[in-house]
Amino acid sequence: MTTVSKTPPGADPKQLERTGTVREIGSQAVWSLSSCKPGFGVDQLRDDNLETYWQSDGSQPHLVNIQFRRKTTVKMLCIYADYKSDESYTPSKISVRVGNNFHNLQEIRMPPVHISPDFIGLVME
Repeated sequence: MTTVSKTPPGADPKQLERTGTVREIGSQAVWSLSSCKPGFGVDQLRDDNLETYWQSDGSQPHLVNIQFRRKTTVKMLCIYADYKSDESYTPSKISVRVGNNFHNLQEIRMPPVHISPDFIGLVME
């Protein structure tokens, strides 16, 4: 999506998309969750409304699985985490794994880039 040097500090990912700096490709994928409470699933995770959210309903680890139909290059993953209003449920660790299928996933390490106080960008370049 973008590189660290092109990401202006304090920018909202939707603003970056409107200016053409990044492109949202999540709609090209199939999303699934390890668990969710009724009414707090993939639709709420992906609806662009910061007032709705995914809420897991099971033991850890809590997983979001994003599968693209074909080989896809992802350069940045943006995550909204509102620590002020959701501190006990804000993730303390985020693990990103990539691969050609579910059985050969490998964790990749990347430093988080704070795009704004609540948006975290994970750059995969």
